This record gives sequence, C-alpha cells and structure tokens, in this order.
Amino acid sequence: MNILIVLTSHDKFGDTGKPTGFWFEELAAPYYTFLDAGAKVTLASPAGGAAPLDPASNEPAFQTDFTRRFEADADATKAVANTRKLSDVDVADYDAVFYPGGYGPLWDLVSDAASLALIEAAARAGKPIGAVCHASAVLRDAKTPDGKPLIQGRKVAGFTNAEEEALGLTAVVPFSVEDALKQKGGDYSSAGNFEAHVVTDGLLVTGQNPASAAPAAKALLALIN
Repeated sequence: MNILIVLTSHDKFGDTGKPTGFWFEELAAPYYTFLDAGAKVTLASPAGGAAPLDPASNEPAFQTDFTRRFEADADATKAVANTRKLSDVDVADYDAVFYPGGYGPLWDLVSDAASLALIEAAARAGKPIGAVCHASAVLRDAKTPDGKPLIQGRKVAGFTNAEEEALGLTAVVPFSVEDALKQKGGDYSSAGNFEAHVVTDGLLVTGQNPASAAPAAKALLALIN
C-alpha cells in the first residue's frame, strides 16, 4: 500500500511578514496513521526539496504525541527535507493521495497545475483522495472529465469561516475555504469550532481542521482497504 502525501512549498503568510507552510499535526497524524497501518508513505511538494513547516504549528499548545514522534524520527524529518517534486510524480504509483493543510496551500497548491492534474488523474483512476483543513481548498479548481467541478454535489468539509474569524485571520487569507467549496457546488458541512469533523463521499475524504487529521487519515485507509 503506497500513499502519497502532498505538502505546500509556500512559506510566506500573505504580506504580514510572518512565515507559514504546512500545519504539523495535519502531516504528523496522517503520516503515522498510514505507516502504522503498514503503508509506504511518500512526500511531495510543488517545488520539491524541503517543505516549510508553519512554526506556529509546533508551539507547545499545538504539539501532540504525533508531532513529538515525528520530530524524534530521523526518517520522517529527512522525508520533509527531501520531498519529491510534484510534477515528477505519477499517480499510478500510489493507492491514495492525501493533502495536509496549513495556510501555505491557499497560495500554491490551490492553483498548482501539477497538483490539479494529480487530483483529476486520481479521481479518473478511482483512487481515494483526502484533504484536511485549509487543504480542502486544493479541490476548488479540480474538474471531472466532462469539465464540471469535481466537488459539485459532493459532501465536503474544510476550515470554517467561524474558525478563521476566531483566529482573527479572515482579512489575511486570500480567500475563504468554506466559501470556495460552496461556490463550486460542494455540499459543505461543519461541526463546532475546532471540533473534529470528517465526511466521506465516494472516494473523497475531507476534514474540517487539525483535530480532523487523524480521523480523515483513518477514513482514507478504510477506502483503500
């Protein structure tokens, strides 16, 4: 069982001067959920090489058993420092694709040609696709073979407007994940702020926030198995 995890290469938080990247728990929890289930995991990103970790996601308040395990794991940290370039990846080599969130994907993966091609190819091939939190936005511009939005009429979840507002970042992000999913016809649902919420529709799994990362990974595994 081979699973591809796609990370952002974007490390600047708009014009705030603050760094961003991927959210640690949203990589670490799926990474070990997959590994512990016997999967081989490959990391890729648009630029290849080192994928940027959002430093805020490794502050004490956000550390978990998964993130601490990742930090202590030489193979894991090496993998993040040496991601494959996304345009060199063939979806045929993998059984499923998973996108961790963080703010970075809002600037690069959402419109990255290689990422969109990968998602569309995985969907055509009947392979499970997972995304969590802000990474649900990577589905925004993906299309079906007949040119319709991939998420049109499908159950989806992602970071909510209320959660963004609670963090005071509504004016900083380039767009709202919730609004983007709804505008493309997604059947959007959510739980309370920062509560775990995962929905599965066919071979598509999406989660609302960091708390949803491990449950989303488990839901993806269930689709592979």
